[in-house]
Amino acid sequence: MNTKSHLSTANRRDFVKKSTLACAGFTIMPSGSLFSASAASNRLNIALIGAHGRAKAHYATLHSENVVAICDVNKANLAFGTKEFPKAKVYEDWRKCLEHEGLDAVLCCTPDHHHAFIANWALQRDLHVYMEKPLAITVNEARTVRETYLTKKRKLATQVGMQRHANDNFPRLREMIHDGAIGELKDVHVWGNRKIPKPGYLPAKGSPPASLNYDLWLGPAPEHPYNPGYFSGGPGANCLNWNMYWDFGIGQMGDMGSHTMDLVWNVIDAELPESVESTSQEALNPDVTPVELTSVFRFPKNDWRGKLRVTSYQGGAMPKSPFSWIDLNKIGHGALFKGANGYVVADFSKRILIPYGKEANMTYYQPRAEEDLTPPLGHFQKQWIQACKRDRPAETACNFEYSANMIETMCLGLAGFRAGAALEYDSLKGEITNKGSASQFLTKPYRKGWAMNG
Repeated sequence: MNTKSHLSTANRRDFVKKSTLACAGFTIMPSGSLFSASAASNRLNIALIGAHGRAKAHYATLHSENVVAICDVNKANLAFGTKEFPKAKVYEDWRKCLEHEGLDAVLCCTPDHHHAFIANWALQRDLHVYMEKPLAITVNEARTVRETYLTKKRKLATQVGMQRHANDNFPRLREMIHDGAIGELKDVHVWGNRKIPKPGYLPAKGSPPASLNYDLWLGPAPEHPYNPGYFSGGPGANCLNWNMYWDFGIGQMGDMGSHTMDLVWNVIDAELPESVESTSQEALNPDVTPVELTSVFRFPKNDWRGKLRVTSYQGGAMPKSPFSWIDLNKIGHGALFKGANGYVVADFSKRILIPYGKEANMTYYQPRAEEDLTPPLGHFQKQWIQACKRDRPAETACNFEYSANMIETMCLGLAGFRAGAALEYDSLKGEITNKGSASQFLTKPYRKGWAMNG
């Protein structure tokens, strides 16, 4: 892939502000319908792929639209969806669901290894897409989806389900760093403490229930025998039973890591890293993603900051606290921004400013006026719905350019871990330049009959 995004700081600031504005006027939907954005009958024709579990969080929002198709590989899950949306046509295979006549948009809540496939197929059919995180589970998947999206961004609205982005702390943190509260930004650390160890893929055990099409659940993933352990979690949490396996997900990098890195990504205006070095106290497990991992990414300078190091920690690995009286371990998922004149420590909802050094007298920093604050994002899912209905579809907080850049970076961290070496990266070409054998970890094998383009 030869795609690279170019999102300037000025454009990013403008994008964040505009994304909150209400819109009116006429819009042409992908299906060809013309309607007024203020009309009561203005409803999207949506396919819900993945009918239960995480999908439950979207039911209330979807009731304001037309859910015309529901897809799930498990008939038991389909029953929950059809109870909510009884007029919808049901499907077992998302490839057939995407051919449903008259669709405008897709909302996807499937297992992670289907995400990039569904996203790319939907974009190729000129459908708006809301995709639960992570957007992709390999570097190549992220680049493929972004390349398709960039050809469609002027007409298709996309959003990745990093809903914590709607917290008011996100814009306040960005404003604080950009307005100079800690001076020149020097270093960033971000961490999450979740630990879900697994020994390896589950052995064959029993047969799939009659309600479950296990072959379609595997989808593009390589063949693995059925085991009920992959499906033993409760609704909305079942992902914790399979997303640590390389063929089904990318572990905490894609799970809570998507939320936590978003806290940093929203601030630093990064595109893609120049290098990565990942280390762990764990040995490489060919079946399971690492629990404990430290990844150091180095980003080129941009129009408001110099070159930047961002270090990501997971599973108990932690940055050193800047002061003995601050216990970072009390923050389960957080970020530390180091500047020339101090520190900011934050989690999803709170932040604390710590001036430090002889020059940290705060006379250089003036918080912006209330009228200049970034307006509230509002309801995260509804932001996407509104973007589907207006003529500025790219103005969602976590669109497929922003999100693909972020998840490509995180997948590159996992590639570095698997390669066991520091990697130099040509982000324009998507190539590792110093260790050719590591290129195998930028993609993964897929089962025959499944392709990213379709």
